[in-house]
Amino acid sequence: MPKPVTIPLLNPNEPEALLASLYIKNQQHVNKGDPLGTIETTKSTAEITAEADGVILELSFQAGDTVRAGDLLCYLADNVNDKPGQTMVEIEQYDQNPGDSLPDLRISKPALALARQNRLELTQLPRDRFITEAYIQAMLNEKSAQENFDFKRTPFDPTAIIVYGGGGHGKSVIELIRTLGSYQVIGVIDDGLSPGDSILGVPVLGGSGVLEDLYKQGVRMAANAVGGIGNISIRMRVFERITRTGLVCPTLVHPSAYVEPSARLEAGIQIFPHAYVGSDARIGYGCIINTGAIVSHDCTLEDFVNISPGAILAGEVFTGKGALIGMGVTINLRVNIGAGARIGNSSTIKSDVPAKGMVRAGTVWPD
Repeated sequence: MPKPVTIPLLNPNEPEALLASLYIKNQQHVNKGDPLGTIETTKSTAEITAEADGVILELSFQAGDTVRAGDLLCYLADNVNDKPGQTMVEIEQYDQNPGDSLPDLRISKPALALARQNRLELTQLPRDRFITEAYIQAMLNEKSAQENFDFKRTPFDPTAIIVYGGGGHGKSVIELIRTLGSYQVIGVIDDGLSPGDSILGVPVLGGSGVLEDLYKQGVRMAANAVGGIGNISIRMRVFERITRTGLVCPTLVHPSAYVEPSARLEAGIQIFPHAYVGSDARIGYGCIINTGAIVSHDCTLEDFVNISPGAILAGEVFTGKGALIGMGVTINLRVNIGAGARIGNSSTIKSDVPAKGMVRAGTVWPD
């Protein structure tokens, strides 16, 4: 019978990962040991390989998706005519009316035993994946956290903020927050630095594992200082980690920057000294508009766009999600920049750039 291929758990503190690469498609034949895909967390990377010869069936994800440990990636079958069915376990009645059944639930025996032991309603389990013991345990952990949360006794400091990332951009964010005077930076979070280190006089508190403790201590604000110039997905995953903990990313605008009153800004945006945002511009979640950059009237920046120092966007420029605009770039009127595109420093953009397109530094697009 078809065997489920599930997403492995690389790090107990990071049940979610990025499916960075996928080397297979439905009905493709693979041999034992062949790589099926690559997953990445902030700390590690691993390949998923075929445990036996077979044919790929019911591929559930595509490259670039966020996956969770225990999710069903696909089935590995002997031939294309095999049909994954209710072969993992025979579902018995459990807290249901006589005659009810769950024929479309796919669950391992250890997962079913754990669910029954903790009296979970099987009807609430998803049908679009193979349920593993790790998945059930994650559900139980979340349920326990919700039941034990005491709103009345939870402390709250509205001025406390942490900065996630201790590199060069982190220093700029610390200076920006200090200039605003609205928040007190109590610490830096960085998985690559040692607790006790100091960034501009701010102590390093540890890696992502301390976020929950900080929340319990009353911290509610965070600034994402991972710029993601080489890989914007890293910055996106930091936002996900911050918000999953319950922290909020406020929009930070330097006093020397000017934002027209009609411009619309979402949360998590950082606007640095002497930048300008024009009339009716729309700036999406988590964007960076760096020092001296100009975003003219009626421009749209989708989520996670990074505008580097000195870049100039003329009116009505559309910039897709996660695009990186280099230093000193000039983008002409009404040009569209596709999602995930990378525009090199000092280039001039005269017409549309496709999604994930790359323009080399110092060139004119199109050539």
